[in-house]
Amino acid sequence: MLGQAADQHSDDVELTILMPCLNEAETIEVCVRKAAGYLARAGIRGEVLIADNGSTDGSQAMARALGARVVDVPVRGYGAALIAGIKAAHGRYVIMGDADDSYDFTALDVFVERLRAGYQLVMGNRFKGGIMPGAMPPLHRYLGNPVLSAAGRIFTSAPIKDFHCGLRGFSREAILGLNLKTTGMEFASEMVVLASYNRLRIAEVPTTLSPDGRSRPPHLRSWRDGWRHLRFLLAFAPSWLFLYPGILLVALGLIGTVLLMGSDVSIGSVGLGIHTLLFATAATLIGTQLMSFWYIGQMSGVSKGFWPSSPALERCQGLFEVNRSALLGGIMIVGGLALALTAFAGWAQGSFGPLDGNTGTTRMVISSVLLCALGVQLLMTGFLGSLLGDRG
Repeated sequence: MLGQAADQHSDDVELTILMPCLNEAETIEVCVRKAAGYLARAGIRGEVLIADNGSTDGSQAMARALGARVVDVPVRGYGAALIAGIKAAHGRYVIMGDADDSYDFTALDVFVERLRAGYQLVMGNRFKGGIMPGAMPPLHRYLGNPVLSAAGRIFTSAPIKDFHCGLRGFSREAILGLNLKTTGMEFASEMVVLASYNRLRIAEVPTTLSPDGRSRPPHLRSWRDGWRHLRFLLAFAPSWLFLYPGILLVALGLIGTVLLMGSDVSIGSVGLGIHTLLFATAATLIGTQLMSFWYIGQMSGVSKGFWPSSPALERCQGLFEVNRSALLGGIMIVGGLALALTAFAGWAQGSFGPLDGNTGTTRMVISSVLLCALGVQLLMTGFLGSLLGDRG
């Protein structure tokens, strides 16, 4: 029975059907009835749990009157409500879905089957299951969801084609182990990203999206929440945000620097000189800084438990070991200062007169600046990495 399950220890409850709620008086009753009806029909020992985010329209009382358990969540936000609800759930498994009657809580068998089969996260896919007319704005259907889901697959390799489906089931223990933190709509992405990074067993099943039963506008704000999702995905994809652009810039910068450090170069009718050399050295510096950010970002993610270490990161730890990076960085700085002194001596021989911008002395100064800057970056990266990785 629903009421009995709500009072039992989690070991006795197989499934919690969890709904975040903020002023859903128009639809909360039909959602609770459908969820409770499913538990009774399927013979599952479970509960319906409402994570209320400060409703002022009586949603809480309506849900309780139908036998649902309600937890009050004072911290506002979709993610905050769900995090609190997952922690309060009694079920071994949790199936979450919006309380606006857009998802069918009577058709959860496929989610339960996958969970019982050992999958730790079971995502609904609205594009496979069907999107009813008027259920999803065209901007979300043809641009927002496909683009963000594609970005998520590229950045994280998660086998999910609908990153933002609100109907999903999971092992409560496995998801609590991810230590999810985001309080807004980006919670939907955080769950998938961290589940993928931590190698949880993930499945995707078709589900149907219907027009919601509310007369008021949804809480979702398309551009604001879309940007928050994308920003979150980028923050958890340091290779795409830092490493790959860094490698490209370093490659182009070093080619340009090597070609132009001695003299100008002509490619057909195009002459490349000292100004191109400046841009090439800038690309090298920016690229190496981006690669350093990737390393620090990866180390930070590992130290916080966001994702496991990798062979590539461990090789970088050896490269940036603090003693080695201090030695190499110091050599580069000394080399750069030696070039600077040589350039200064040449300038002194000319009685400190004006220098032609295209002289060998100018190129020597540029080389000096490049070596000194790279040396400092290498030193700082090694020290920061040792702090994050507790490596001496």
